[in-house]
Amino acid sequence: MEASMEAGGPRRRLVHLDLKGAPPRASYLAEVLPLLRGLGATGLLLEYEDTFPYAGPLEPLRAPHAYSPGEVRAVLSQARAQGLEVVPLVQAFGHMEFVLKHKEFAHLREVKMFPNALNPHKEESRALVKAMIDQVMALHEDVKWFHIGCDEVYYLGEGEESKQWLQQQDNTPEKLCLSHIKAVASCVASSYPGVTPIVWDDMLRGISEETLAESGVPQLVQPMIWDYAADLDVEGKVRLIEKYRRCGFSKVWFASAFKGATGVNQSLTLIGHHLKNHLQWLKVASNSPADVLEGIALTGWQRYDHFSVLCELLPVAIPSLAVCLQALENGGYSERIKENVEKLLGMSNLETETFMSTSLGTFPGSNILTLVTQVSFYLKSSVDELLERNRYVTGWFSPYHRKRKIIHPIIMHHFQPDAVSLLSKWNAVVQDLQAAMEQVFHKCTVEEWMEENVHPSLQKLQQSLK
Repeated sequence: MEASMEAGGPRRRLVHLDLKGAPPRASYLAEVLPLLRGLGATGLLLEYEDTFPYAGPLEPLRAPHAYSPGEVRAVLSQARAQGLEVVPLVQAFGHMEFVLKHKEFAHLREVKMFPNALNPHKEESRALVKAMIDQVMALHEDVKWFHIGCDEVYYLGEGEESKQWLQQQDNTPEKLCLSHIKAVASCVASSYPGVTPIVWDDMLRGISEETLAESGVPQLVQPMIWDYAADLDVEGKVRLIEKYRRCGFSKVWFASAFKGATGVNQSLTLIGHHLKNHLQWLKVASNSPADVLEGIALTGWQRYDHFSVLCELLPVAIPSLAVCLQALENGGYSERIKENVEKLLGMSNLETETFMSTSLGTFPGSNILTLVTQVSFYLKSSVDELLERNRYVTGWFSPYHRKRKIIHPIIMHHFQPDAVSLLSKWNAVVQDLQAAMEQVFHKCTVEEWMEENVHPSLQKLQQSLK
């Protein structure tokens, strides 16, 4: 058996927790970690963003619901107790909205108008990144890898200083990107000699082998090749890995997705899509040299970026995560593995090709999955059915009629009882969901999810009864 593979799957399997949206309470994470271990995870990729307890000059980065230093330590020691390796992730170039939106740091933007990317020319930009990494490292012991992000560096080269820099001979946006990655990686290497930086690979993919090799970056970082598609191009990935090897990268990581990759406001996880994505990655692994793969991160995006809405909540996606982890651990998926997943989650009928029917599980937060499924399937459709497809309503109880209060009493007689009973039914479901969510999430998350997914339909119904 090769060092980096077992049963055809990557030996290191990191579950990515994207904490920039709906960060679970520390008490919920404590319940979930043993389950992750039991499902086949070997570590965590922790993307804190604004939930890290930054202090001193970095305190503005800290969201009101950020974890306390004590909570971070507790989660890390629980992970250690479960034998889960922790890899922290701090964005150091693109996706820095959570930093650059603040007036204290706005002068470090690449483009004045947009808070996405960091200006790579300023000494102060590097000092900021170093300070963030140092504070995160101070709470993490025995870290072997540190993820410095660097994906989707939008508008790079469009800032005033970049435009001047690019006018000089031989300077290109690719070289600008590589020089910043090199600066951040060198800073990690010199401050923490035992730690290997990881970067997302999308900014590197299109760069020529020669430019990559000459940059010195391949000796400093390990690229994490990400692709969340169900029909991922296996041969293309195998060629990309070969290219990275020729440039001097010693190891690569893969990144798949178990949620948060099929729609920016997706509320339910379609397991089949994510399972196919993992089975494709297994093919890439079996067609690549065994010594090149360091591991795989199963990403679980909670927002597409700092300013977007929430996608599927973590408890909703635990069945998907379970299926994907088990497929990786076993090198494939079968009826036997499905039964094992059902046993581990306490679920009777795990659906992969359709959205889950509302079957209860016994895993932490399974009641949230049940109630979210009910809301996602039936809330809007039942309200629309009553208000838009009922002939009494469309014919005699239109917004025009209601506004002018010209309504025949018999219509209220036909309509009101149905509306009242539908409203009380949904109020009860929503109350249960709210209580279940408050066990797992902070108030601001519950509020945001309800406003996006529940209020529009409920308010329509309430207004029809006024």
